[in-house]
This record gives sequence, C-alpha cells and structure tokens, in this order.
Amino acid sequence: MNSETAILMSTALYFLALVNPASKIFLLSSINPPISQKKLMEISFQSTGVAFLILLLVTVVGSFVLKSVFHVEIYSLKVAGGIILFIIGLQAVRNGRFYESSLHGSLSDISVVPLGAPLIAGPGTITAAISYSSSFGVEHTVIALIFALIINLMMMLGSAWIATFLNRFYAIGPMIRITGLIVAAVAVQMMLDGVGDWYSNYQIGHLEALKKAM
Repeated sequence: MNSETAILMSTALYFLALVNPASKIFLLSSINPPISQKKLMEISFQSTGVAFLILLLVTVVGSFVLKSVFHVEIYSLKVAGGIILFIIGLQAVRNGRFYESSLHGSLSDISVVPLGAPLIAGPGTITAAISYSSSFGVEHTVIALIFALIINLMMMLGSAWIATFLNRFYAIGPMIRITGLIVAAVAVQMMLDGVGDWYSNYQIGHLEALKKAM
C-alpha cells in the first residue's frame, strides 16, 4: 500500500467515524411498526443520495463560499463544527442516543431529515469535507466520502439484522455511548486543529508585519 492509498483510506475511515453508522442503525431499527426490507432499501438509498449531494456541494464550493462570501477561514469552521459535534457526542454519552427518539412525519420525510441531514451529512462531516478538500483536493475528498458512504449504506441496509444481534447482548446502548465518546474525542481534536491553524496563521502574519516594520 503506497502513501497516497494509505492517506485515502485514513481519510475514508475518518469520514466514516463522523458519519457514525451506529446512529443510523439505532434509528432505523427503532421505527415502530418495523418497516419492510423494500422500504428500508428505499430510505437507505434516498438518504445516502441526499447526503452525498450535500457533501459533494460543500466539497466543491464550500471553501470558496466561506472565504470569498462570508470571509470565514477554515480554522474558524473547524472550531465551530467541533463545538457542535462535541455537543452531539456528549448527548449520546449521557442519553444513549444521537437524536430525539420520537420521529415525526412520514417515512419518506426521514430520508431527508434527520437521516440525510444531519445524521449523515452532519456538521462534523461537512466541516471535514471542506477542510480536506482545501488540504488534499476535491478528488481525494470525494473518493474518500464515497467509500465512507458506501460502508454506511451497507450497514443501514443490514440495520435490522445488526440491531437484532446486538439486542441479544444488550449492546446497543453501550455501543451508542462508546461511539458518542469517539465522536466527542474527534470533535475535541477538530477544535484543537482549528486553534492550531489559527495560531500558525497568526504567527505568519505577525512575522510578516515585523518584516515590513523593519
């Protein structure tokens, strides 16, 4: 495995952690009455398609829009996205779920909200997509996103079986809390990266100002 492939796989796994398939497994398996396999496939593919379109859009134009239109730097987005993601992870650790358990609207509605966004294309995933496209390029980021979304899709399609298996060991609650802790840790790292990028940018600007003054 060459270095480019290793970086790509690392990026894909990072996106997968942010997408967090566990939250989708729990949501889909908690729908009452249980949905048919056909309906599960429909919801899974629709929500994945919606999420991909959102993430593709922010990957391609997100950095430009942030900097040129809103005059927001990537490090600011990392801090803001990290704070929101940390709150989501903390909620999962404390309550054992990533979302409010009551679902409103039709099954078709949940394909867009909350599944497509914010559970798949959430604040953390959007922040990472913009950040990685700025650092590694659009092509690298899109390929990594596709890998992550395909794995998440497969787990959504198998959510009924996975949930049944985990319920035998009363493992869904602990799994949600463990993944919540991981999400919170990723959020803290995202915030630290944002602060670090800001400090590096500040130092560069400070040195340039000193050179001009001299």
